[in-house]
Amino acid sequence: MKSAIEKRAAGLLTSDIRKVLQGRRVGLEKESLRVAVDGGIAQTPHPRGLGSALTHPSITTDYSEALIELVTPPFHHFCDTLKFLDDTQRFVYSKLDNEILWATSMPCVVEGDASIPIAQYGTSNAAKMKTAYRRGLGHRYGRMMQAIAGVHFNYSYPDEFWQLFQAELGDEHDTRGFISESYLGMVRNLQRYGWLVPYLFGASPAICASFLGASPTSLEKWLKYSYYAPYATSLRMGDIGYQNNKGGEAGIKVNYNSLRDYIDSLTYAISTPYPEYQKIRLIEDGEWQQLNANILQIENEYYSSVRPKQILQGEEKPTLALARRGVAYLELRSLDVNAFEPLGISEEQMRFLESFLLFSLLTPSDPYGATELDEIRHNINAVAERGRDPALRLRRAGRDILLRDWANQIFEQISLACDLLDKGTRQPTYGPALKRQHAKIADPDLTPSARMLADMADHGEEFYHFALRKSREHQQWFAERPLSAEELAGFEETARISIEKQHEIERSDNVSFETFMQNYFAQA
Repeated sequence: MKSAIEKRAAGLLTSDIRKVLQGRRVGLEKESLRVAVDGGIAQTPHPRGLGSALTHPSITTDYSEALIELVTPPFHHFCDTLKFLDDTQRFVYSKLDNEILWATSMPCVVEGDASIPIAQYGTSNAAKMKTAYRRGLGHRYGRMMQAIAGVHFNYSYPDEFWQLFQAELGDEHDTRGFISESYLGMVRNLQRYGWLVPYLFGASPAICASFLGASPTSLEKWLKYSYYAPYATSLRMGDIGYQNNKGGEAGIKVNYNSLRDYIDSLTYAISTPYPEYQKIRLIEDGEWQQLNANILQIENEYYSSVRPKQILQGEEKPTLALARRGVAYLELRSLDVNAFEPLGISEEQMRFLESFLLFSLLTPSDPYGATELDEIRHNINAVAERGRDPALRLRRAGRDILLRDWANQIFEQISLACDLLDKGTRQPTYGPALKRQHAKIADPDLTPSARMLADMADHGEEFYHFALRKSREHQQWFAERPLSAEELAGFEETARISIEKQHEIERSDNVSFETFMQNYFAQA
């Protein structure tokens, strides 16, 4: 008897699915720390030659002034997405002065919170809000974990696909509602099975001792100045990463069972005061120290490995955008920066992720059970810290199961998605990509995390020296392929326009920051 995913895949296989899926859109966001040549976090401002971090469409900053974030537009083809990221990174390098981009997710030499400069965006109200939000994050969680970098994979299906899929399921609800609830179902499945991503692509099994400071740790010492976990895949995704560790006591309980539940639970968190944060002064020495004393200052403070997203209009709140127009795309946030790839991600990774997302859509997705979120958190942490342990058992529906056994079952079902993606092609690419990732289940030494530790051992080096070596290799790779004069001029013009836009925003402000904040949170 066929399973539900087999029936759905078989039904779609008789359609023109390959042509329809050509309309999907894929974008990337890649974070990279700017560091001085000695590996310390850059203390210099965001280079003016890169444009305005507030208004540039592709080059901005995340938490820190030194944490560059490169954002591609959504493209139909992976090669176009990666080319744009490549070109943008080459432009960034053309404007750096005696600095390099760090090649790993975990930071370099860190001299406490004070060594991590908070991002600045100018003098406008919108700019002040972004900086005040970051001050709040620093007070609540510390600046250290905010300096961790990652890669985000943004993905959306075209309208034609949703029409085809809705007809295949025989669903008669309104199309926008069907799309949003389908994306929410994907979110639940991507969380249920999401531990597979750090296992396959985790690239942070070791950290610099300076990241921990004087904090106690259960990690093992590596040489003199590093720590690691022997079977770790992604310490970034474990307990030392940005995980809203105070979530339980602060009452953060985001509900993914429907779009309405998701919006309502986030709305509660961004509008409900939390006593611990009320102890933080709102304004000190004339500067806002946080946006408010609520459980979450704004929606983005809640960390999740995957987010349902809608494109914002102006200063629109994300929850309102979702309520007004539904879900437009998903943002998968659990990818480490791949130190073995100059771009931080490869096309093969992207092919696997696309097939993984399609599997998550085709697999029926019931609402979460009473203890399922606890199992999800347990599994992510277990894989992050011990994923390559052959004896590791995960939790599934109240029972333990070997990671290897569960992964093999998942891969068998993902192959159904690959069949759809490869349909009608002379040279299949998704099936072979899946096969190469599947090999990592039988042989954990093939994973990036294992390769990193092996490389460090072969060179007899600390994590710092490994990351610095890779960073310099990548710098050289970009330097040997400079942009053409025409390409460079195009990027420089975009940077110039972004600075003009920042100044226009600053000139157009006609209310105080206090009024601006009141208006923002009064949106309904």
